[in-house]
Amino acid sequence: MKKIYTILFAIAALTACQNTENETFFKGKLKREVYSVASKVPGRITELRVSEGQTVHKGDTLAMVDVPEAEAKLQQAEGAVAAAKAQYEMAFKGATKEQIEQVNAAYNAAKEQFGFAEKSLNRVKQMYDEKLITEQKYDEVHTKYLMAKAKLEGTEAKKEEVESGVRSEKQRMALGTLRRAEGALQEVNVALGERYLIAPADMTLETVALKVGELALPGYNIFVGYAKNETYFRFAMAEQDVANYKIGTKITVTPAFGEQKPIQGKLVSIKELSSYAARKSMNPNYEVDQSLYELKIVPTNFKETEGLLTNTTLILK
Repeated sequence: MKKIYTILFAIAALTACQNTENETFFKGKLKREVYSVASKVPGRITELRVSEGQTVHKGDTLAMVDVPEAEAKLQQAEGAVAAAKAQYEMAFKGATKEQIEQVNAAYNAAKEQFGFAEKSLNRVKQMYDEKLITEQKYDEVHTKYLMAKAKLEGTEAKKEEVESGVRSEKQRMALGTLRRAEGALQEVNVALGERYLIAPADMTLETVALKVGELALPGYNIFVGYAKNETYFRFAMAEQDVANYKIGTKITVTPAFGEQKPIQGKLVSIKELSSYAARKSMNPNYEVDQSLYELKIVPTNFKETEGLLTNTTLILK
């Protein structure tokens, strides 16, 4: 009788082991989308408003960066805009009354000087023809006549320009100068806006890389965090197993440790893991000639994953 019980116990133990071996399950990881916040302009951290592990919301100010160069350029850009705007207005309004009076006075004076130089040249020419003066004296008077004529022509051209108004080319030039100055001002304002480092989404900060007073360089990630409502489950399966799953189906997973409450999700994508580095220890056993695939499952209710840490191990049966 004792021998019979021993045989029955061995059979029961063997059956239990076979049931355990036949029970198939896969291990996966809970993942969250990662957000990085970097400075666009170089400067020193003047204020740090968050710390590691803190949950922030989209639009929250994480830190402030001091950009003294941009503040100096702001004054320069504002001055350039004011000067360009004045030139633009002057180009379309034309000369003022005072400017017209000054041009007319200069033209009348040049006209009188030219008349006097012309009379002087006629008198000296007669004396030169009669050999009463030297050639040097005649050349001096003739040179003064040419200078007076050139001055008259210059003031006359200036008078015509003032009376006819500013040329269209100068008006377009003034408009271009104004737009260039306004663009420079806008560029400076954009740079000043980058003083504030803003959270791009609701997330939990994992890393705060700098402290107050340290230098932030362009493109250097100062804050790294996990998105709060962008959680998904990642499972890797061999080719023979992945054929049992279809995109769009509902799947239930369970945390490997802790309270082990099932979490409902939806399979949204299946992609091949072609990189050797992607084959981690959580992957199942597979034949050498089989491909590995990654299953991405999105939880139906994100609140069910709030208490779980990133990279928590999950079980899919």
